[in-house]
Amino acid sequence: SSYQLKTFQFETAQINKNGTEIKRIAKSAEYFTQDLGNGVFLEMVHIPGGTFIMGSPESEEGRNSDESPQHQVTVPPFFMGKYPVTQKQWRLVAALPKVKIDLESDPSNFKGDNLPVEFVSWNHAQEFCARLSLKTNQTYRLPSEAEWEYACRGGTTTPFYFGETISTELANYHGNYTYGGGAKGEYRGKTTEVGKFPANPCGLYDMCGNVWEWCQDEWHGNYINAPTDGSAWSNGSNNYMSLRGGSWIDNPHFCRSAFRNYINRDNHYYIIGFRVVCVVGRSLQ
Repeated sequence: SSYQLKTFQFETAQINKNGTEIKRIAKSAEYFTQDLGNGVFLEMVHIPGGTFIMGSPESEEGRNSDESPQHQVTVPPFFMGKYPVTQKQWRLVAALPKVKIDLESDPSNFKGDNLPVEFVSWNHAQEFCARLSLKTNQTYRLPSEAEWEYACRGGTTTPFYFGETISTELANYHGNYTYGGGAKGEYRGKTTEVGKFPANPCGLYDMCGNVWEWCQDEWHGNYINAPTDGSAWSNGSNNYMSLRGGSWIDNPHFCRSAFRNYINRDNHYYIIGFRVVCVVGRSLQ
């Protein structure tokens, strides 16, 4: 099947160091829509390939040693979900024929069609991708950590894609805590509908906060011998899988572009969801 690439307009934001001023910037990106049926679509944003520095400098506030050594990674182009997978999207895919394991149609703790699905394990996310791939005849999968961080940064090198600090006007995290020169904000205590906050420079929403997102990689405690081609670092030997992005319950330093987390692939919590990537030819033929 072939897809038509379309262009969408979006607004991203930049925040000054003390969090007092937020500048809105209009941008555009290309995407395609995957029809899931029942009038529900998955919007997949084109992420152009490129080279970036993965990890964080030692000077970055809140950093951990697992974010080093910083290293150059060259990532081929791919498509990434504009939003974390929503409960409405999840329900439709969970109703598709089983590949390996059963999926609950409504696993989430916080209920709402356009809230991110949560309470799904890495294995559940894999099953979702397998069913979606079969339905669409395209390869859908979880992002590698390198793809995730590359797409999250969107060309930025600051702790957050918004800048040196963060505000609860820009993301859903634990607003009783601050980062850098930023101020306290709202603590919502739950997930928020996807797309509520400004996008990142690539046109992706909720890459920071809301729910943690599963990656394809097994957990490694540092980047020594990490792949430099954007691929997932995984050989099936580790039950702990990588998570990115922070969540509604987390302090802001967990929401930094470089921050890494991990949990057993069987575990599921109300702070963990995921988004998908699709790798297809540039023409989408």
